[in-house]
Amino acid sequence: MKLTAEEIRLFDEEGYVFFPSCFGEDEVAVLRSEAEAILQSHRQEVWREKGGAPRTAFAAHTYNEAFRLMAHHPRLVEPLVQLFGEGVYVHQFKINAKAAFEGDVWQWHQDYGTWARDDGMPQPRAMNIAIFLDDVLPINGPLMLIPKSHKCGTLAAAHDTSTTSYPLWTLDPKTVTRLCAEAAPPDGIGIVAPTGKPGSVLMFHGNLVHASPPNITPYPRKIVYLTLCAVSNHITRFTRADWIAHRDFAPIVPVDDDALVAYARAHRVAAQ
Repeated sequence: MKLTAEEIRLFDEEGYVFFPSCFGEDEVAVLRSEAEAILQSHRQEVWREKGGAPRTAFAAHTYNEAFRLMAHHPRLVEPLVQLFGEGVYVHQFKINAKAAFEGDVWQWHQDYGTWARDDGMPQPRAMNIAIFLDDVLPINGPLMLIPKSHKCGTLAAAHDTSTTSYPLWTLDPKTVTRLCAEAAPPDGIGIVAPTGKPGSVLMFHGNLVHASPPNITPYPRKIVYLTLCAVSNHITRFTRADWIAHRDFAPIVPVDDDALVAYARAHRVAAQ
């Protein structure tokens, strides 16, 4: 999959681009099923909310074939190779869950702030790709973005180790308020919250400021976050476990476009 000139322009201007229905029902069904099993497991890679609900499962692509195929899928890899002008590797892979009634907040932050401070990533030449596994609704903890905030560089942040079970480099309310005012159109607001059906894909800049509210509804929300980094921009500091910040810097060789469909069909037949 290649980005159009208009999609590249929108990404440069707004800091994100959204693709509804990027993956089909068969592909999403098998990914959702396997994600649910992983989130209920007791692997060290699965982190939980303070109340015990699953929050994040790291590195599923290293031990689960369906997610390995996703991490090597051309619909996700090729646009970043196009933008960065070189091969990319998997810096991080997460299944983020907002469990019904229990999914906690993700504070306002920039992902590159963490990659730079904790992992020694030289430049923000890495990007998050969010793949929706459930319906992402305005009510069940959608990802909130501040458009154009990626143009502000890497902002000052504080290391919050107490709000949730996951430590995060977070932005203060004054900074967030200023960024929202700068992003707001006339008579509008400076926050967007892309919503969509399972299989939708959101790509956003590593410095784009974002957050998500708690989920207090009965509707769970699972999103896979695939972080791809330009090979020449690989991390230089190894303070986090290798299943959180990966150390295989070899460029991804994409699988065939129908690889995940074929896996889904074979998986369904085997299950019967």
